Amino acid sequence: MRRKSGKNQIGYTDTGVRRTMLSVAALAITCNGTAWAQSATAPAAATGATGVKPAETSATTAPSAPTRPPGLQLASRQAGATSVVLQDAVVVTGTRTSTKASQSLTPIDVISGAQLQATGQSNLRDALVKLSPSITREAYAGDTAQLTDALSLHGLTPDHVLVLINGKRRHTTANIALDGGLNQGSTGVDIDMIPIGLIDHIEVLRDGASAQYGSDAIAGVINIILKTKAHGGALQTTNGKTYAGDGFRNGESANLGLNLGDQGYLDLAAEYDRQNHTVRTGPDDYFGTFKPGHGYYNPIEGNPASTRESVGFNAGYHLNDDVELYGFGTYAHRDAQAYQNYRPPSVLPQIYPGGFVPTETVSENDYSITSGIKGQQNLFGWSWDLSTTYGGDHERIGMDNSANTGLFAAQGYTPTSFHLATISNTQLTNNLDFSRAFNVPLLPAPVNVSVGVEQRRETYSVGAGDEASYLDGGSQALPGLAPVSASDNSRNVLGTYIDLSTHLTPKWTVDLAGRFEHYSDVGDTTNGKVSTRYDFTPQIAVRGSVSTGFRAPSLAEEYYSNVSESPASVFGLLAANSAAAKLIGAQPLKPEQSTNYNVGLVLTPTRDLHLTIDAYQINIRNRIVEGGTASGASAIAAMEAAGLSVPGSIPASAVSASYFTNGASTRTRGIDLSGTWHTSFGVYGQVDWDLGVNLNTTSVTQVATGANGKPELNAQQISWLSTSTPKNKIIVGGTWHLDKWGVSLHETRFGSTSSEQTYIVGPNAFSTSQFLHFDNAAKYITDVEVRYDVTKKFEIAVGANNLFNVYPSKLPYQAQLEGSQYSAYASTIGEDGGFYYLRARYVF
Repeated sequence: MRRKSGKNQIGYTDTGVRRTMLSVAALAITCNGTAWAQSATAPAAATGATGVKPAETSATTAPSAPTRPPGLQLASRQAGATSVVLQDAVVVTGTRTSTKASQSLTPIDVISGAQLQATGQSNLRDALVKLSPSITREAYAGDTAQLTDALSLHGLTPDHVLVLINGKRRHTTANIALDGGLNQGSTGVDIDMIPIGLIDHIEVLRDGASAQYGSDAIAGVINIILKTKAHGGALQTTNGKTYAGDGFRNGESANLGLNLGDQGYLDLAAEYDRQNHTVRTGPDDYFGTFKPGHGYYNPIEGNPASTRESVGFNAGYHLNDDVELYGFGTYAHRDAQAYQNYRPPSVLPQIYPGGFVPTETVSENDYSITSGIKGQQNLFGWSWDLSTTYGGDHERIGMDNSANTGLFAAQGYTPTSFHLATISNTQLTNNLDFSRAFNVPLLPAPVNVSVGVEQRRETYSVGAGDEASYLDGGSQALPGLAPVSASDNSRNVLGTYIDLSTHLTPKWTVDLAGRFEHYSDVGDTTNGKVSTRYDFTPQIAVRGSVSTGFRAPSLAEEYYSNVSESPASVFGLLAANSAAAKLIGAQPLKPEQSTNYNVGLVLTPTRDLHLTIDAYQINIRNRIVEGGTASGASAIAAMEAAGLSVPGSIPASAVSASYFTNGASTRTRGIDLSGTWHTSFGVYGQVDWDLGVNLNTTSVTQVATGANGKPELNAQQISWLSTSTPKNKIIVGGTWHLDKWGVSLHETRFGSTSSEQTYIVGPNAFSTSQFLHFDNAAKYITDVEVRYDVTKKFEIAVGANNLFNVYPSKLPYQAQLEGSQYSAYASTIGEDGGFYYLRARYVF
């Protein structure tokens, strides 16, 4: 029977009898833009999640997005009510069959759209950092990486996290992180290009899944599930700024659900986000000529300014009882500006008598669209899903308020604004998936068989800057790319998988997955995964998994080259597979390989209390890092062979070059603990408590030796991989709600980090530098929000992130000479201090 729409009827009929999928009360919550409520009919709602008839649940295919949200439990029905999401939500990540998160074979968290909005963050990345103890971010990524919002899972790089939208692979950013730190070399997914108002919920799989999804899923998978409402919508505005008075932020969002006849839905969302600069830099005394506490004003340390507009849609239409057309897409444009190091008056007094601060800029367009068709058990008993996804990221990088001092010395003229480079990538992915349940004698349940094939084409191109940006040393702060560094690159990927799952006994579940992929540039890879779970009782279960994984080198790691310049040095990055890099020992990059182990305990003592504890180990071999560093004459020769300009004013001893290489092996061990508890206090309201703990340690177990006979990593690089993220992160708190009131209070403890900071030894900028070990103490961050429903449709909220204005530990004075007060690459709490905001939301 066909899917029906209307206020009181959403679902399928079974054997000709209509089954009402949701109660009127649940629909009221849905109309208010929050998650779907768990009710007595929730199992039926769950089976509707993939457009399946109730009897067909076991044969659903996970790659597709649900056409109905799973049954997320909420305890309040107010317009903006938020609550802890209990683990009874039906999930589709990490499995090829529909299952509740509490019954999953692997650890998975479910975060509702209402929870994301209640953080007061207009950036999706920062909202997830507030909600998940396993997710962190690099507070200051440096240079162009400041203009991309990337996250880390289990202390690994953004490249080790696979991001899906409705189960489909999302493209990465074109912007490679070049500065030091954990993110160096990464081109992770910038999830802030997705409007939060379009998101129904997010599933975070905290387990390796390369055998299921392919490259990048070493640390885990983030699957963003979009809304599927056929009616209603919301308007929201959020405004706030830091306690210091800067960094004003304005976020506006709107979403709308429409009914497509009586057979489908169309959800639309639009978002506007504006953030002003923050500056947290101390006095700049790079040349060592001022007394402590004095020096030049250098605004480099802090958040960039950015303006982002994004739109998105999610749609589905049923052609008949069993076949559905679907599609979804996003588009976002961002303009951002990041301050660079201050240049004193002596650099170019003719144009900048008071000195100048170069400002790096980006104009970015990010887009993605998916279309597909799927059917349920109508192809010889198989369910199937055929889809195509095309996405990409295009960035035009520039520099304002700068100068080309070499050009000025030669010709007496220099522009003050430059076009540095154009970088872009695209990803075209075609998927065909099949799934079917087979009855097997002697087994208590059918064997679910899923098979599929994926074809993907990736491109990466680099365009040169204008002549003035790279000639005669190039523009100050960051020279442009010369035509010799421009390139158009691509590769083809073909993969196939098989997944088998069943119950060996009524209490014992097993899942086997295998995947083969061929890359046109780095060859073949085969990976497998075994997951299992045993339920001793409905209240106690154990689970575990063993898997192998991989991450193919990104095209940016293989082909990107550039030169960066400070007042005292020049550094060149050479494309790993270029002839220039081979001059200093480079070899073609190989895929990273991993082995993942996970063992966990699931406890549900009562219906309202849910606890999980999972221990994991992730071994990564051939990890791609920046290495092979050469300096002096050999570095200059390699850079010139690559067409990179070296200013004549910089001595040869201050010139270095390197490339990306498979230079290290690491081992990450940790424990995840999560818990939710719903309590009722009668006339005094209800509280949903939540607890999240992550204990995480990464060790560098092996360092490769370069062609020069030296280790590929130094002490500073080792610390970036092993100690720049917290060894523990704990989130504890709850949400209280009573009638029209709601209060959320959470305390987050970020464990200590450490780094090897570079500092200057000597009287001037060309003196040698040394490493200084620095420990960043553990920090406690308090977040609070108070909400009030003025009417059933209109809510106001006031809140504070980092209520008590906590900052990272300050560096010793000798490491602050460039103006940085904090350990930029080892701070995860951010450098802005407290932030307060006011939010208003209207639902209809």
